[in-house]
Amino acid sequence: MSSGTRKKWEPKALPADPEATHRLQEWLAEDGYSLFGIEHDFRGADLSGADFTSSWFTQAVLAGVRLAGVSFYRADLQSADLTGADLTGADLVRANLNEAVLRSARLDGADMVKASLHGVDASGASFRGTRIMGASLFRVDLRGADLTDAVLSHNSFRVTVDDATVVRGLTGTVFGPVTVFSGESSRELAGAELEAWFGERGGQVEVIAPDSPPK
Repeated sequence: MSSGTRKKWEPKALPADPEATHRLQEWLAEDGYSLFGIEHDFRGADLSGADFTSSWFTQAVLAGVRLAGVSFYRADLQSADLTGADLTGADLVRANLNEAVLRSARLDGADMVKASLHGVDASGASFRGTRIMGASLFRVDLRGADLTDAVLSHNSFRVTVDDATVVRGLTGTVFGPVTVFSGESSRELAGAELEAWFGERGGQVEVIAPDSPPK
């Protein structure tokens, strides 16, 4: 982002935490560096439309924060708390979301191409129309999540789903297996069985044999 573009953007609401507000204002006043928001608490903020390309939000608290249309391209969000955050239309291309919490977050229409999600709690999150392509999803909890009309492509997809997970209109290709919970019991599905599970719920997903999953 050029300095001129950055200075035109202003947060609609600042974080309640004074230290996070200071860090944000310091970043806005400077040119040519990424925001260093590690372990800061941004709750209460509305940062919609910001460009946080290559910024650092490791272990940051972003619960309930409005982040619609934000660019997190190549940003580090490892172990960040994004519970209930609004990431509608966000750019999460190549973002590191390992160990992040996305419970009940809204990622509708977000771009998650080549994003990394390992050990992520995304239960109850909304991914309606989200592009999840060439991404790595390992140990991702998608129980109760809404993947309506999301697009997958060659994703490592070792996730957990349940009867409340919505996959209507979900399309694309994945590497399995997927763990499916029904009540207290669970089973692991791969190949044709997994394709049938998606199909019965209105999805059209091709499950690829895991010979050489993308990194």
